Amino acid sequence: MREDAEALDIRDVTANWVNAEVLQRQIDERIKALADLSHTPLFFGRLDYLHAPGVDLAEGAEGEQFYIGRRHVHDADGDPMVIDWRAPVSQPFYRASKKDPMDIALRRRFGYTGGELTAYEDEHLSDPAEAERTSKLLQQEIERPRVGPMRDIVATIQPEQDEIVRSGLAGSVCVQGGPGTGKTAVGLHRVAYLLYAHRERLARTGTLVIGPNASFLHYIEQVLPALGELDVKQATVDDLVSTHVEVRGVDSAEAALVKGDARMAEVVRRALRSHITLPDEGVVVVRGSRRWRVPSYELADIVRELMDRDMRYGAARDALSQRIAHAVLVQMERAGEAPDDRVQDAVARNAAVKAVVKAVWPAVDPAKLVLRLLSDAEFLAEHADGVLSPEEQKAVLWAKPARSVRSAKWSLADAVLIDEASDLVTRTHSLGHVVLDEAQDLSPMQYRAVGRRATTGSVTVLGDLAQGTTPWATRSWGEALAHLGKPDAVIEELTAGFRVPTDVITYASRLLPFIAPGLAPVESVRENPGAFEVREVSGPQEVVAACVESLAHEGSVGLIAADARCGELAEALTGAGLSFLAPGEETTAEARLTLVPASLAKGLEYDYVVLDEPGSVVAAEPDERTGLRRLYVSLTRAVSGLLVTHTGPLPLPLT
Repeated sequence: MREDAEALDIRDVTANWVNAEVLQRQIDERIKALADLSHTPLFFGRLDYLHAPGVDLAEGAEGEQFYIGRRHVHDADGDPMVIDWRAPVSQPFYRASKKDPMDIALRRRFGYTGGELTAYEDEHLSDPAEAERTSKLLQQEIERPRVGPMRDIVATIQPEQDEIVRSGLAGSVCVQGGPGTGKTAVGLHRVAYLLYAHRERLARTGTLVIGPNASFLHYIEQVLPALGELDVKQATVDDLVSTHVEVRGVDSAEAALVKGDARMAEVVRRALRSHITLPDEGVVVVRGSRRWRVPSYELADIVRELMDRDMRYGAARDALSQRIAHAVLVQMERAGEAPDDRVQDAVARNAAVKAVVKAVWPAVDPAKLVLRLLSDAEFLAEHADGVLSPEEQKAVLWAKPARSVRSAKWSLADAVLIDEASDLVTRTHSLGHVVLDEAQDLSPMQYRAVGRRATTGSVTVLGDLAQGTTPWATRSWGEALAHLGKPDAVIEELTAGFRVPTDVITYASRLLPFIAPGLAPVESVRENPGAFEVREVSGPQEVVAACVESLAHEGSVGLIAADARCGELAEALTGAGLSFLAPGEETTAEARLTLVPASLAKGLEYDYVVLDEPGSVVAAEPDERTGLRRLYVSLTRAVSGLLVTHTGPLPLPLT
């Protein structure tokens, strides 16, 4: 298929060089999408239907056989050899069971080692004599060691996951999933499915995956290309809002909490609208020998009408000049003239009209507006009256007001406020679909920033309330979805754990009553209980020894520690001659150890984890609940084994 694409000759089929460039780019993208991926087989399953799909059963149709893979593959004659996993005919591979065989006689799973076919396993779903059993190949694939970036789960998608993956584009979905339930993979595979089912529409409107940090995005960046999807953009919330200003400052927890509160949206709106004033005198437009006067009361009516329509500030400002021009044209028509649209446009550009618009509805720079709010106590008090308390106003005010937008040390929360103001002035471009991962850590204002980018599209929200590690962490998905502008989104819960071993998740779940009361604990479906040990140590050298023990096993190893302890541990590792990676750097067979600050552990996974000093992880956060949530995240990064080392006492819930 790739060679066919490479052999295409477009010299005689394009009208001009522009068409040729566009077509050649499409061909190049097609060739890139058809690249061979090492150790990635073309098919992983087979379905034998009792009757050919789509044929009336009354006609006595014979069965049909399909191979299922990551991509559609056809032969030289164009006949399909492998069916795309997203095609409707592939759905029974994920959902068929002995109770509901979905007209499937045989489901076959293929096992691979390094891209080489090494095993297969059959299930005769329509045979009542065969008992239902757990797939060993499926279990082996789930428990396979993790080395390198995140991989797709297309061969192991579970029925409850598949329902979310194949849900329609029109509706938004929120997935609450504990550690190892596959929520991130589900979100990425949902993007791949939607691009397959609605390719033309999403090609026009765009798709975006939003992650918590650059390390996380680097970790997941190979999943969609492996499924043939190369055009999905990835970003953090920081990336989205820092296009307005350079983020160089850091807020205190108190200031960030207030700035991230949804009430700040009303403060910004009031501040922006305060620039609008009602005219106290009319406007006179001179055209040729005639003078046309629009009185102040008529101008005031026009301004009030535009304010009541709650249009974007910039759009209303543009409309104001046209409305004034229209009022002049009405007078011209009454005087017997016959003006057209060109005359109206000319009047709208008249110096007198432009002067009125500038005075009544002046242009506002969003960054300068927020700068004034954070620098001018009187201006803030005027527009935060009845919204923020005096203490809250004091918390958000800068101690040293900046002189200009450029010199200000903007924080991320400030950039979100500017993004809010910018949208009030000019509508933010909306995408067709947005995936928001690790959503539980976003503030209400950050949710609004994401929601603005999907006002006419849909969203897939992924997160775990128990893993919220910010002071403003989400308390309920209902609140979060309301801030996103998607209150009617369906909330799904995943509780089956495929990544974290039983003993590890059981230990970590001791924290749940303290960090997320009422949340259902994850139930591990792994047959291997996993290696688990809590070990008291005397210093960094014994932590290094624990890492050496873990490296004796196959797979990746993560040493997770409180951020402040990473420097000391890095020195100890270097002194012992152990090389290590930073989060986001790709593990290889030669470099399998990663030193991970606890603040960056979210969303990452390692075969074996050494967790250093849990008490320090908790103590590093501003409050105990946030600290215990950070610890919960750190404890649940392990795929095969967890070794907890400590010198000081363990946090009370773990004793």
